[in-house]
Amino acid sequence: MTHGSTLQFKIASEPDEFRQIRQLNYRTFVEEIPQHQPNNEGELVDPFEAETTFAVCIRDSKVVGMFSARGTRPFSLDAKLPDVDEHLPSGRSLCELRLLAVEPSHRTGVVFRGLVECIGQHCLRAGYDLALISGTERQLKLYTHLGFIPFGPRVGGNGAVFQPMYLTLETFRVTGRALARRKPSGVVSFLPGPVEMRSDVRQAMGATPVSHRSDEFLRDVADVRSALCALSGARHVQLLLGSGTLANDAVSGQLRQINSRGLVLSNGEFGDRLVDHASRWGLDFARRQARWGTTLRREDVEAALDAHPTIRWVWAVHCETSTGMLNDCAMLRDVCTSRGALLCLDCISSIGAVPVDLTDVFLATGVAGKALGAPAGIAFVFHNHDISVSCSLPRYLDLGLYSRTEQPPFSQSSNLLRALRAALCARESVIPSPDIVHDAAWLRGQLRAGGVEILVRDSESSPAVTTVVVPPDVTSDKVGSELAEAGFSVSYQSAYLRDRNWIQICLMANYRRDAIAPLAASLVSLLSRSISGRELHRAS
Repeated sequence: MTHGSTLQFKIASEPDEFRQIRQLNYRTFVEEIPQHQPNNEGELVDPFEAETTFAVCIRDSKVVGMFSARGTRPFSLDAKLPDVDEHLPSGRSLCELRLLAVEPSHRTGVVFRGLVECIGQHCLRAGYDLALISGTERQLKLYTHLGFIPFGPRVGGNGAVFQPMYLTLETFRVTGRALARRKPSGVVSFLPGPVEMRSDVRQAMGATPVSHRSDEFLRDVADVRSALCALSGARHVQLLLGSGTLANDAVSGQLRQINSRGLVLSNGEFGDRLVDHASRWGLDFARRQARWGTTLRREDVEAALDAHPTIRWVWAVHCETSTGMLNDCAMLRDVCTSRGALLCLDCISSIGAVPVDLTDVFLATGVAGKALGAPAGIAFVFHNHDISVSCSLPRYLDLGLYSRTEQPPFSQSSNLLRALRAALCARESVIPSPDIVHDAAWLRGQLRAGGVEILVRDSESSPAVTTVVVPPDVTSDKVGSELAEAGFSVSYQSAYLRDRNWIQICLMANYRRDAIAPLAASLVSLLSRSISGRELHRAS
């Protein structure tokens, strides 16, 4: 697997990156802009390099763009303009942005926007709220468009004339958001959600809304239900406008109708949330807890059922997203069948990512987002039995109202439904693509070869979720933010990940296969520097 022509934005840290920075510096500020004298080495070493942070854009291992920030006075601009502070707003934390250079073949705007966003995020984290720049007179229109304000006289000469300018934090927050929206290859998502959507899915999402009572809408409902049942093996599925939490509340309501003791199994955050659902609904249940990152074992489930012979239902998570553990549904179904218990499953992160067989499952939940590649907002409850209306349940959570007619009982979003229909129609098979298994194995192999610890064994994990154990000498927040600067959005901000110092790489829906290799290389590089005792990135 290769990363092809993917652009990677990051804070420079490797010796070869700094060597290439000096070479790009030379080509730009000696050969193109005659600001410095030529030399035989073909490298221009900035005198402030040791105290400067460089954002770089890398393509095929080559630095094709750079931008730097420095917060130590005197700035280079201080030597050119002696009364700099008199032109600036008072009470600000200053930094100087310098050495913006992009190879001529990459001056399309994409690299520039990525560098500005990357160095801007660094400055925000470092606490700067005003940035100075010496803008070349050839690009003043561009800098002004970004919000830079000119001040003082122009400086320099002999073909290298610059205008002193400054940019406030308040302005950057506005222009930075605009840049992020415009940057097509800026950050590649490896999140569990929201996920990348196909163009036809986005187009369906933006179509003109129609009434949820119209024939067109009802045809879409029928198509979606048919596709979801084919994907899962369930006889019926009900569509609710909301999240997976809502769907699990609907399951809780059905379990309360059984009025019998149950068993909730947990080996992670989302199993714990099922426990919370059951508790809030006042269900009578026992709990069986396994350590996070370990599987639900048959002997433990059977022991729990032996200890509570009156148990009539069992509720568990299929893919435990908090760890990546893929619990054995066939085992759970077999145990429940042999004991006469009804099996309920949370399949929110597994439906569409791995084969799911709900043939003999009592109730199961899923969502439109994540592995199905549609926008979040529609939740599913699968079932294989007829469900009666119950006046003891809240109307919106009464699955009997949903199942008694083909027409949804409450208002629904035709846009969300159309987008889900488009995502389901785009699937080539009801079986998830084998690419995800291959890609996950390749990714984990590369990470392990680089000394990175993976929480769950491949044989027990979902290929859609890889949980990385970050070494204790560095925080997962630090690693996650550095990867974001490098152009990769991974999961690290959830409380349960921060508490355990983990990050997660998720291969959900339309993930970028060509970005897996550079992501793996970036993560190995970050963690190897941590393990060897070096700083994660240059201190600001």
